[in-house]
Amino acid sequence: MTIASSQWKGLYNIAGVSAMVMVIFIPVQMAVYILFPPPSTVIGWFELFQKNKLIGLIDMDLLLIADQVLMCFIFLALYTALRSVSPSYITIALVLGLTGVAAYYASTVAFEMLSLSNQYTVAVNEGEKSILLASGKVMMAAWQGTAFDTGYVLEGTALLMIAIIMLKSLLFTKTTAVTGIILGVMSLLPPTVGKLGMFFAIGSLIPLVIWNVLIAKRFFQLSRLEE
Repeated sequence: MTIASSQWKGLYNIAGVSAMVMVIFIPVQMAVYILFPPPSTVIGWFELFQKNKLIGLIDMDLLLIADQVLMCFIFLALYTALRSVSPSYITIALVLGLTGVAAYYASTVAFEMLSLSNQYTVAVNEGEKSILLASGKVMMAAWQGTAFDTGYVLEGTALLMIAIIMLKSLLFTKTTAVTGIILGVMSLLPPTVGKLGMFFAIGSLIPLVIWNVLIAKRFFQLSRLEE
């Protein structure tokens, strides 16, 4: 079995930091959701953006957008660590994971909604405002539409595959692998499909935090190994 080569120390360090940053982001995102619930209408979003742009962006998943960048480093580090265990399946998992990230970015509309909000505020007639409201409705439909669902399921599938591969590896503990399997299964159902999907999405935060802490610890250990 190939352990960590010193040439990958930088990647492991970055992945470890990425996992811990995600852990920090989760309570921040949840606190904002609870204290400032996302509006249900376009005009509500426009008003929120004008009251507090940062809260509006966070409510529209700004931190999740940042998480996707961090997930790229994590997927790459996991691929590097596990490629000798199952080259074919870890490569498939990497492709699914990165494709999921790309699909998620195709669904993000936070800054577009901020721009529309700014335009709506300075609009001088009702016709212009109606066009901007219609544009906002299109953005909201795309925000958690096909691209979002596709990206969500692809990343969940990638996580599940990676966790199963972990079971065959000596680099990660069984606790890490089992936690990853639970996370992967709970990440296969998007929150857009109804109450069950939302329950899974919120419930998955617990194994996500645990898994990120466990893999971050292991990444930092791997980064200290000599070649």
